[in-house]
Amino acid sequence: MSTASVAPAAKVNHYANGRLPRGTSWLLLIGSWLVMGVVFWILNLEQPVENYNVVAVAFLGAVLYAILILVVASLVEGRRNAMDRFITAVVSAAFIVALLPLISLLFTVLVNGISRFDFTFFSETMRNVVGEGGGALHAIVGTLMITLAATIISVPIGLMTSIYLVEYGNSSKLARGITFFVDVMTGIPSIVAGLFAYAVFVIFFGAGYSSGIEGAVALSVLMIPVVVRSSEEMLRLVPNELREASYALGVPKWLTIVKVVLPTSIAGITTGVMLAIARVIGETAPLLLTAGYTQSLNWNIWDGNMMTLPVFVYNQYANQGTNPDAALSRAWAGALTLILIVMVLNLVARLVAKFFAPKTGR
Repeated sequence: MSTASVAPAAKVNHYANGRLPRGTSWLLLIGSWLVMGVVFWILNLEQPVENYNVVAVAFLGAVLYAILILVVASLVEGRRNAMDRFITAVVSAAFIVALLPLISLLFTVLVNGISRFDFTFFSETMRNVVGEGGGALHAIVGTLMITLAATIISVPIGLMTSIYLVEYGNSSKLARGITFFVDVMTGIPSIVAGLFAYAVFVIFFGAGYSSGIEGAVALSVLMIPVVVRSSEEMLRLVPNELREASYALGVPKWLTIVKVVLPTSIAGITTGVMLAIARVIGETAPLLLTAGYTQSLNWNIWDGNMMTLPVFVYNQYANQGTNPDAALSRAWAGALTLILIVMVLNLVARLVAKFFAPKTGR
């Protein structure tokens, strides 16, 4: 029995086919950023690291990438495909330009705050500290407790309001009035929310009363309209066919909302709640009026001043004491901690939305 010789498989030449290899665009983009990063690193050798211009690196790297992809694609794929890749690169560069303020902010806060990002900063307070040392434990605890209390107040009120507007309002006069006032509340200054909470607690507890719950009420005034608007939009996206199918099975309306409408929109509602938390967790003015500030750790949200991270950062910058460098380092570290808390909360929201969203596959 004769055996036929098997010819070796021919190696595919992407360039002969008139197409760039897969991943070429990403390699060119990363390479452009690396080139610009090295160039600016060389120019910044004799200067402090905080003077490194990461914004220019990101922008000029995107510009270099657009030029390179146009030239390389023109040589391999022809003018038409090259122009398509160039327009894509320009759109991507525009997106990067929109991100430049965020990139600059994160880089500046990271470079200036990482020096005090140590165990002492997270385990000590500012009690009896006038120079170096000290930490923000009291501010972190205050921020988490006040934000949690504000969320507990805002989410039920905002969610039930949005359920009424979508499921029961039917464009009635009351529903239109609620929508109007929610829109008005969305644009009120934060200091007005602080004055409102202060006035309410003065009526019941007298002048001079300050506590974490007072600050939570002020933040809830800012959170509620965001929760209402975001939840309302998510509830309106639920198809009416799902409601009608539930009604056809004899399920009452309230149970349809609980078992069908809310689980279907839970991912979007969770995202809206996180947006509301991110909206208020960095507020300073209303908390200065309501929760006040202190150098000690206070676990009692119902009585006594409570420090929060925004107020901590403001206080360290405004009252630098005998060692301005140490105070500024604590302020930058506090800002970095606040950013990380928001990032962790958003990650938790993503996980909640992923695990509790309705499963669409079989």
